[in-house]
Amino acid sequence: MKFSRVRTTLVSTLAAALSMSIASAQDPSIDKLLGKLPPPEKLVKSPVATALQQTDPALRDPLVAQIGNAAKARNFGRARDLARQLAIRYPRSAAALCLQGALSVPLRQYAEASAAFRKATTVQPKFAFAYFLLGLVETMQGHFAAAIPPFQKTLELEPKAWISALFVSACAERLGRKQEALQYAKRVTTINPALVAGWIQLARAENRLGHTQETLTAMKRAADVGPDNPLLLAAIGYGYINLNQIPQAVSPLQRAARLAPKDFLVQSQLGFCLLATGHVDAGVTYLRKGASLNPKYGAVWEHLGLAYQKQNRHGDAVKAFEKATQLMPRVRLSWQHLAQEYAAVGRPADAQRAAARAQQLPANKKAEGPR
Repeated sequence: MKFSRVRTTLVSTLAAALSMSIASAQDPSIDKLLGKLPPPEKLVKSPVATALQQTDPALRDPLVAQIGNAAKARNFGRARDLARQLAIRYPRSAAALCLQGALSVPLRQYAEASAAFRKATTVQPKFAFAYFLLGLVETMQGHFAAAIPPFQKTLELEPKAWISALFVSACAERLGRKQEALQYAKRVTTINPALVAGWIQLARAENRLGHTQETLTAMKRAADVGPDNPLLLAAIGYGYINLNQIPQAVSPLQRAARLAPKDFLVQSQLGFCLLATGHVDAGVTYLRKGASLNPKYGAVWEHLGLAYQKQNRHGDAVKAFEKATQLMPRVRLSWQHLAQEYAAVGRPADAQRAAARAQQLPANKKAEGPR
C-alpha cells in the first residue's frame, strides 16, 4: 500500500483513535482551540476497504466478494468469520490476514486484530500496511507507546508515509514526549506541505513546547493550505490577541466571522479587535451580534459598554455594564466602569454604590476574554 493514497474518509469504526477533547468555546486560548481541530484519525481510510484493494492472489477468491457484501451490510461478525476462512485458506497471504484483523476492529476484538497484523508482518516483513494497522489498533486502545514502533517501521519501509509520521507525532504528544512530537510533525510538513492536518499537528507540538510565535506561524500555514476553515482562522486571530498584536487579528477574524456567522465568540472577539483598533462603529456591530448570539457571555457586555462610552451613548453603556456585572460579579473593572457611567447619567448614589463594590474586589480580577 502507498500511503499517499490515503484519503480523508472517516470510518466510524476508527473514530475512537487519538480523539481530542472538545474545549469550552468560552475560552479562546490556543491550547483549547487546537484541541478542537481535526486529530489524525480523521484522515484514516477504512482499513477494510484498503485491505481489499491490495494486489494479492488471495483477494481473487470468491470468499472476498462475500466478505465485502457482509461488511457493506455492517454484518461485521459474518464478515470477520469469512475473513478467518480466507486467512486459513491462504496462510501466507498478508492481505488476507490484514483483512481478518481489520474486520476484528469493529467487533472490538483487538487481541485478534493485533495477532493477525503481527502474523502479516511475519509472513511479509516489508508489508508497510500491516505495520500501520498494528500501530493504529494500539492507538485505539490508548497504547500510545506501543503504537510508535510499528508506525516508525512503516516510515522505514515507506519514507513518504506522512500519515504514519503524523501518528507518531500525535502519540508522542500524548506521552509528553514533546521534542519527538515536534520532530515528526515537522517531518509530516516536509513530506506533504499541502496537508492541513500536518500544519495543525505542528502547531500543537510547538504549542506544547511553549513556542507561541512558532505555533502561530504553523497555524497560518495551515490556513494558507485550507483557507476556508473558520475554526482555524479564529485560532489564528486569538493567537494574535494573546500576543497583543491586535491589528493583525482583525483580518483572520473577519474571514472567520463570514464563514461562521453564528459563532458568538468569533463575532465578539472581532468586535473587541475593531474597537481596540479605533473602528468603534464596526466594533459595536459585531459586539452586539455576539451578545445576541450568547447573552450570557459576560466579556462581550463589558466590551460593548466600553464601545458605547466611546460613542457617548451613556445610557446604553449603563445597561451593558449592568449586564456585565450581573454575569461577572467578581470582576472589579466592570464595577468601576459602571460607576463611571452612573455618574455620567446623573445617578450619583448608584455610582457611589458601584464604586464601593469595586473597592471590595481584588484589583487583578479582570473580565473574561481577550484584553
